[in-house]
Amino acid sequence: MEEKKGPGLPARALAAAKRFLKGERPEALKGLKGAWLIISCIGALCVLLTLIFALVGLVSWAGIFAGCAIVLLLLSNLWFRERVTNPILGLGDTARRIADGSYGTLAEKLRDDEIGRFVDAFNDMSVKIGEAGRTQSEFISSVSHELRTPLTAITGWSETLMYDEAIQGDSRRGVEIISCEAGRLTGMVEELLEFTRIRDGRFTLNLEEVDLDSLLEEVAFTYGELLKHDGIELDYEPAEEPLPPVTGDPARIKQVLLNILDNAAKYGRRGKKLELTSGVEGEYVRMSVRDHGPGFAEEDLPHVKERFYKGRGKERGSGIGLAVCDEIVTRHGGRLTTANAEGGGALVSVELPIKTQ
Repeated sequence: MEEKKGPGLPARALAAAKRFLKGERPEALKGLKGAWLIISCIGALCVLLTLIFALVGLVSWAGIFAGCAIVLLLLSNLWFRERVTNPILGLGDTARRIADGSYGTLAEKLRDDEIGRFVDAFNDMSVKIGEAGRTQSEFISSVSHELRTPLTAITGWSETLMYDEAIQGDSRRGVEIISCEAGRLTGMVEELLEFTRIRDGRFTLNLEEVDLDSLLEEVAFTYGELLKHDGIELDYEPAEEPLPPVTGDPARIKQVLLNILDNAAKYGRRGKKLELTSGVEGEYVRMSVRDHGPGFAEEDLPHVKERFYKGRGKERGSGIGLAVCDEIVTRHGGRLTTANAEGGGALVSVELPIKTQ
């Protein structure tokens, strides 16, 4: 049985010519690839004519077509930058905003060509990422609120039982463990709620002039007393001179310092000592917390401020404590840095801009 053959080359060429006369462009000449093909063919033709006229001795004509080739090259570069490079750079900027947490950000579509279709697909992806982020925030918020009520009851009853002198020995130790773990879970729930407030744009700062010397002394005294019960010493060294004031939310700054100290006590408890120091560096006030534990693992160090990142250590938290702290410090116009201290231990620093007159 003979195979059915399609139309021959002359027939296809005739059909293409008819479509061209009707104003229909072949698929190969549509969009960016078609425009680039046309420009390339014209450029190649100019170069070919330049060579031909140069070989036959028509130097003036060769010069004309050489000039045309150069002009075409310059114009094609401008066209490529406008139609291809600039839209891709715009997509890169949008991608960076999405990576920084602005989920659902859309890129601007300039033309309905290959780049335009790519922008459509990119925007569709961004919208779906935004929807997934909102679903995640709603779920976390809902679960956190549901956990609050039973945790409050557990904490309250465990504290009540602690005052019952009839409970002694292993039973009392069990009540202490219940109270401690309930407090830890309550802290994780509060971190989750804080995270959802930041994600949903419900996070606010009550800005005022902040006396950091008084705030640091309060933090050191309050948390230092709590650490004594765990056998950990908090060494606070005030700055040699009074710290300049900063503009910020004192409650949020205190929240950041307490969170960092809590992490240091949790992960560096083997060192039995924490250090809280402060000073001025350039246009910033720097407050640092150092522990004498194992420090950050080198593979964890670049990621410890990422949301939901958990290191490989034995102690496991929610993975959002430092991420929330970093967001709060950033909202103050400052920066939060993490490093391993010389001599061992983790070093976490908060830098806030000095108040300008």
